[in-house]
Amino acid sequence: MAARGTDGMTGGRVRLLSAGLVAATVLTTVPAVWLGLKLADQRGVEQRRQDVLAAARQSALNFTSLDYRHYDQDSRNVLKGATGDFKKQFAAQTAQLTKLVAQNKSVSEGQVLEAGIVRSDARSARVLVVADSKVTNTAAPAGQARTYRLQLDLVRVKGRWLTSDVTFVG
Repeated sequence: MAARGTDGMTGGRVRLLSAGLVAATVLTTVPAVWLGLKLADQRGVEQRRQDVLAAARQSALNFTSLDYRHYDQDSRNVLKGATGDFKKQFAAQTAQLTKLVAQNKSVSEGQVLEAGIVRSDARSARVLVVADSKVTNTAAPAGQARTYRLQLDLVRVKGRWLTSDVTFVG
């Protein structure tokens, strides 16, 4: 009969040990899952930030790099990265600009120096960009250096960041 008492004690200890292991597993799993979700969220925010900056840099580069010898393609590049009012305004001025650029044999070689996000969320962003360009034309065959400070508003459309507005600042 002594064996039964020992079995009863062993069974109780096993149940207690099992309950302790379950509690320990829950206590370590919950924080691990929470940290994993937090890390995934931070990665998502960082990826969005990188996507916004890349789109703004490309848009500014397209906007400041125009060449009369292939202005049709250059203006299409601007329009590919544009949406909304900015796209409408640029498209409306393209025919007039094509003539003006060709008459003056204008070439603008842009370079983005800096870009920084002012604000962003999942659907929109505002980015400040500093860009330089060397502009040559019939009036300045040796070229002129120009510096641009641009505010670009971007919106996310079908998974792409597109420029919806460009404002010259400062």
